[in-house]
Amino acid sequence: MCMTCGCGNTTENNILIAKPGKINPEELSIMQERHPEQTHLHHHHHDQEMHQHTAHTQAKTVVELEQDILQSNNLMAMQNRGFFEAKNILALNMVSSPGSGKTSFLEKTLSDLKGKIPFYVIEGDQQTFQDAQRIKIIGTPVIQINTGHGCHLDSDMIHKALKKLEPGENSVVMIENVGNLVCPALFDLGENIRIVLFSVTEGDDKPIKYPDMFQSANICVINKIDLLPYVDFNVDNAKKYAMQVNHHLKFFEVSATTGKGMDQWYDWLKKERAKKK
Repeated sequence: MCMTCGCGNTTENNILIAKPGKINPEELSIMQERHPEQTHLHHHHHDQEMHQHTAHTQAKTVVELEQDILQSNNLMAMQNRGFFEAKNILALNMVSSPGSGKTSFLEKTLSDLKGKIPFYVIEGDQQTFQDAQRIKIIGTPVIQINTGHGCHLDSDMIHKALKKLEPGENSVVMIENVGNLVCPALFDLGENIRIVLFSVTEGDDKPIKYPDMFQSANICVINKIDLLPYVDFNVDNAKKYAMQVNHHLKFFEVSATTGKGMDQWYDWLKKERAKKK
């Protein structure tokens, strides 16, 4: 379970979890009104006051805990960023929902640019070492992070992984985050660029369903375009929705399977790496 966002937690306090500074007595009152069974409010005036006070105290504690965790994460992210800057490393944080083809996209990139760009990979998953094994076969140095019940990577995990990975100067570090379009949006890992990837099999309204992730990203990759003839997906609508959330996004339309559109992505990657030298 993520202690910050509360995902995976089915206890009654879930409804009280909010972004830092966003919860107040009025909002708490509204939540209690909508979910009386979850805040244990009774019709007895005295009991109601006691439970309101308890619920508000719990909410305040959760918000303070979240603020502390995010502050700690951001401080470590600054250290990671300093490390990347000192070694002229381009660090990319790849985020997506499960099944979007993120690992296949990464595999294709590493295979096609092998010998042209020195890559290092940090793989994030809740369980198994399968993705790391796929990357290892290509010959790219890789570290696997298993988060267990955690729903995202954080900057401390990346800091520890970097110590083991020891990426060289002027290289590219690719971080494949846990498949989740919600929680990773909160956590700065110290990366230079955040890439959100989604596929044509997921629906073109993904950006407005998960706005925080698309708002926090720099690059949007639309994958599996080879399947467009077989699915109900409108690329123009997907871009329009994404631009409503973040008008600074740069788009790449690719198929990691056929290689279509990957050259444009490679050209961009090479230029970004050259800026770090």
